Amino acid sequence: QVQLVESGGGLVQAGGSLRLSCAASGITFSNYVMGWYRQAPGKQRELVANIGSFSNTNYADSVKGRFTISRDNAKNTMYLQMNSLKPEDTAVYYCNAAYFGLKNNYWGQGTQVTVSS
Repeated sequence: QVQLVESGGGLVQAGGSLRLSCAASGITFSNYVMGWYRQAPGKQRELVANIGSFSNTNYADSVKGRFTISRDNAKNTMYLQMNSLKPEDTAVYYCNAAYFGLKNNYWGQGTQVTVSS
């Protein structure tokens, strides 16, 4: 019933830009903290950025100033605008929705982002 559907991943050259989208269904979207995580081969999954119900944001230091997270509650969609991409940004990017009061935690299927040198 709950679905997080990601799109926008792909191959991009270093210095380029990409915008990821996460479309949510089956949840009351505005009640959830939304976030982007990424996992590179051989590494742990890490938080990239998240955004709360009132659009308060947090960013990993490695992406601060380059990435922008946003949400459109009317469209039940979260975005990640990625600029000045680096090869070290290469990873599978996952959408996450969390409602801490209900201990709900949902994940998307992941979308591959590859940044070539």
